[in-house]
Amino acid sequence: MKTSDLKSGDYHSFYKPYIDAVGDEDLLNLLKKQKENFPQFIMSLPDEKLQFAYEEGKWTVLEVLVHLLDSERVFQYRALRFARMDQTPLPGFDQDTYVPHSMANSRTKEDVIREYRAVRESTILLFESLPEKVLKQAGTASNFKMSVGALGFICCGHQKHHRNIIRERYLI
Repeated sequence: MKTSDLKSGDYHSFYKPYIDAVGDEDLLNLLKKQKENFPQFIMSLPDEKLQFAYEEGKWTVLEVLVHLLDSERVFQYRALRFARMDQTPLPGFDQDTYVPHSMANSRTKEDVIREYRAVRESTILLFESLPEKVLKQAGTASNFKMSVGALGFICCGHQKHHRNIIRERYLI
C-alpha cells in the first residue's frame, strides 16, 4: 500500500500532516527504512541535549523519544484490532499523562534504540502479515474512523514529525 491509496475518510484530519509528511511511499518500505535510519538519528543526538526541554513545560528529548515508542504501540494495537474486524470503538489516549510516568529521563540512548528496534520490528511483522484488502479495513478510535493502512502511515509520519521538531527546536 502507498499513501496515495488512502482515502480522506481513512483517518481524521488531525493526522493529515503526518500522512502528508511521508510523501507517496510504500508502507512496508518506509517502516523498514525508518527502522534503519532512526536509530542513527538517536545516536547522533548530543548527550547533553537528552534531558533538554526548549521551553518550560515542554518535553525533553528523551520524553519525545519514549512518546514515539508509546504512540507506536497504541497505533499498532489499534491496527491489530481493526485488522481482526473488532468493531469495538477504542478510546483515545492522553499522551500528556503517559509522559511523566514513562521515566524517560532515566533512559539511555542505547536503551531507547533497543526498544525502538523491537517495537518497530513488531510493527513491521504485523503489517507484513496483512493482505492489501485488510489494510483498507477500518474501525473507530477516539470517535473517528481509521483504516489499518492509515495507522501504519501515521506511525511513520508521527516519527518524522517529532524528528523534525527535535532538529528544529532542541538542537539549537
